[in-house]
Parts: sequence; C-alpha cells; structure tokens
Amino acid sequence: MTQQQRSTPSTPPLIVVMGVSGSGKSTVGSALAARHGVPFLDADDLHPAANVTKMHAGVPLTDDDRWPWLDAVGAELARHAGTGLIVACSALRRVYRDRLRASAPTVRFVHLHGGRDVLARRMDDRHGHFMPPALLTSQLATLEPLEDDEPGVTLDLDSDVETLVEGAEARALVGVSV
Repeated sequence: MTQQQRSTPSTPPLIVVMGVSGSGKSTVGSALAARHGVPFLDADDLHPAANVTKMHAGVPLTDDDRWPWLDAVGAELARHAGTGLIVACSALRRVYRDRLRASAPTVRFVHLHGGRDVLARRMDDRHGHFMPPALLTSQLATLEPLEDDEPGVTLDLDSDVETLVEGAEARALVGVSV
C-alpha cells in the first residue's frame, strides 16, 4: 500500500467488503459497520432493476451493465469519505475496484475468499436472493484477487464472523480511527 493510499489516523473507515455471491459480504460488512459505528450499505440495493432482472434470470452481467452500478457505489463511498461507510460489493475485477477508487481514493478492500464448494453450499442455503447459484461459475471466472498494490486484505471466509471482523481490523484498517 502506498503512502497516498493510506488513511490518516482521524479518518473513519471507508471499506468495501468484496467477493463472489455467497461469500458473506453483507454479514461481515454489517458487523464491521456496527463495530465502528458507521453506516452499512449493500451495493446490491443500488443495482438498476434491469440488472436484478437479468441476474434473477441467470444471465451474467456485462461490464456495460456494471458501470452505472459501480458509479453509484463509488458516489456513495465518496459521499461518506469524511464520515465512514462499509459497503458489501462484489468488486470482482481490478478495473471495477479502480473505478471505485477513482471516486473514493482512500477506500480499502476486504476480500472474502473461499472454495467453490463452500460458496455453492452457502448459495443453496439462502432464500429470497436474486442471485441464483447457477451464476457462481461466472462470478468465479470473473474474479481477480486483490493485487499487492491494492489497499486491502484477503481473508478466508471459512472463519467465523468475529474472526473475519478482527482480521479486517488488524490488517485492512491500519491507521483508521475506531
């Protein structure tokens, strides 16, 4: 992480909890937000209706589908830069994370990573979500792990929520006020 990407000690957390569907982004993100007393946003709530319809039908989104959504997520991050925000957002590709950072340069990423079998089981076990398990394969194919020069941390999603929150705090929130 470069000096330019570091937050000052008085900066509230601005975090994107990322990963494929079923990785626990919303669960970990909301727990992290509660611990830090900042708002939580599930980026799924910002998808246009056409994207939700497409995913519900089992059709993967294209980059053209994602750009307006990512811009909306980036705008929310930028709006909360001084007050803090935790966002659950897939942010699967480097170019998507770069787009978010263009709006909110101090954002950090917590990538929840795990095996396909665990993810598939989690997706099968949840009900009422518009993302069908059939899209897991396309999400895993799209996923580009965090690179060394990206501000953030990769955590094993097999850990319990408390361990994941503590891991995010210890490794991704260095220099951020609590």
